[in-house]
Amino acid sequence: MLMVDDNSLIQIDSKKLDIDFITDSINNQNINYFYLGRRSYKSAWKLQKEIHLLVKNCEIPSTVLFLEHDNVYTLGKNADKNYLLSKYPDVDVIETDRGGQITYHGPGQLVGYPIINLNNYNKSISWFVSSIESIIINTLERFKITSYRKEGFPGVWIEDEKICAMGVRIAQWVTMHGFALNVNPEMKYFDGLIPCGIMEYGVTSIYNNINQEIDYYDLVNILIKEFNTIFNK
Repeated sequence: MLMVDDNSLIQIDSKKLDIDFITDSINNQNINYFYLGRRSYKSAWKLQKEIHLLVKNCEIPSTVLFLEHDNVYTLGKNADKNYLLSKYPDVDVIETDRGGQITYHGPGQLVGYPIINLNNYNKSISWFVSSIESIIINTLERFKITSYRKEGFPGVWIEDEKICAMGVRIAQWVTMHGFALNVNPEMKYFDGLIPCGIMEYGVTSIYNNINQEIDYYDLVNILIKEFNTIFNK
């Protein structure tokens, strides 16, 4: 277990994602954080749905999952499949129930799934999306990277390149899905799609901006501190 100030980041090393392990490990009544390592999209999606149901039924507190995925292109529920330009043989294609268009997930990209009960905070989709964007912007600032919002385009940007994609689903004011922050992914996989359906802008990463590797645990710890300023008051 990795300690983060007065909260614990719980790391799951087991190959199997077990909802019982999640529920047995919860130690905070406001929000709990788990690091899952590298996981297939389908296994993490299944776990998300199980946690979402428990949070929605007020059986467990809000929970945030941090992880990497195996290579995958995911499509939002109303995504245009024409935005998938080509498919690498090592990349799965999965249709999901989130909002947004098509995006890539893979090694070198930190994914965050905040499963938050907005009934306890602010029942506003725009507030939630803006809050997550602020968390990412403030986190990047710690690495001396200046980023911002781009009007009309959810996510976080550096000039005209997106560094963090977002896509969420909200049911009964409980969120799921979330954000994908490009740390140092293999950028060639973005050539196989039009990311988020946005043709006129590009994609970047933390590595491309500071030219150095960063420690994932350092990054997650900073993200947790930023989450706590909003969701663990």
